[in-house]
Amino acid sequence: MTATFGLGSAATVVASVAPLVTPSLAWAQPRLPSLYMFIPAGPGGGWDGLGRAIEQVARQAGLVGTFQFENVGGAGGSVGLPRFVGQRRGRPDALMVTGSIMVGATLTNRTPVGMKDLTPIARLTEEAGVIVVPSSSDIQDLAGLLAALKANPGGVSIAGGSAGGTDHITLGLILKSLGRSAKEGSYVAFAGGGPAQAAILGAQVKAGISGLSEFAEQIKSGRMRALATTGPTRTDPVIPTLKESGVDVVMTNWRGVFAPPGIRPDAREKLVALMTELHALPAWAAMLQTRDWGDAFLTGEAFASFLAEDVAKTETVLKEIGLA
Repeated sequence: MTATFGLGSAATVVASVAPLVTPSLAWAQPRLPSLYMFIPAGPGGGWDGLGRAIEQVARQAGLVGTFQFENVGGAGGSVGLPRFVGQRRGRPDALMVTGSIMVGATLTNRTPVGMKDLTPIARLTEEAGVIVVPSSSDIQDLAGLLAALKANPGGVSIAGGSAGGTDHITLGLILKSLGRSAKEGSYVAFAGGGPAQAAILGAQVKAGISGLSEFAEQIKSGRMRALATTGPTRTDPVIPTLKESGVDVVMTNWRGVFAPPGIRPDAREKLVALMTELHALPAWAAMLQTRDWGDAFLTGEAFASFLAEDVAKTETVLKEIGLA
């Protein structure tokens, strides 16, 4: 089965002021003099990482003059979502970074404001997840984790992103493959990759699930042990997939950018053009490779159609595993 999806509420605002342009582009006028980037999650996670990557490449290329960031974490983005929709409605210079995790979180939490209230601009990346344990764990491989989950799911606490998001769905599907109920799992939701990492490294939980890029440094340093990835094929040559390890689960996580509701059609097209130009830059291709992100570029109406289909599929899966 292949599925592409995506707890505090403190806000963090960071303004980036000095434009970074290469000498050859110093004369060019940016497409946008400034861009407000809203991240409905805490600093350090996948959405924040994508927003900062957009800033780095866009400013170096002279596409955008300055960026202002605001981070509002909580409940898979459903805390920040109504803030963005309410405060930025009709604004042509604002983008929110989100993805499949918000699709699942808004359905699980039955929020009144959902993906339907956003203006799709571009899907940018797709990423496989990874299942990890701290290096000090007595769980040596995936077989050991599966055995523990099968024997006592509630006794194996697993950290991940928001409730109902991609990580939570992955655990639910693994439990189903073992003949257990998804509701038996002990899932510990965190607002971002940073807090989840701290919980795993501090042995506050038995294991963790997140995007590979979020745990890559800890895996390379030996502080975490990677047991399996969740994509259809190996993302890292030394880490097996769930599928090849005998678990019939495939899950990837897409991320993209959305504008507020109520913007004019010409403003939407300008933002689509900005993301299209960004995507065509060699620096963006290099960024994808550095971060181990898959290129999943899709814009405009095609992205809107994909989103509608993804919401429908996600709702079906969440109901199957008892999360909606």
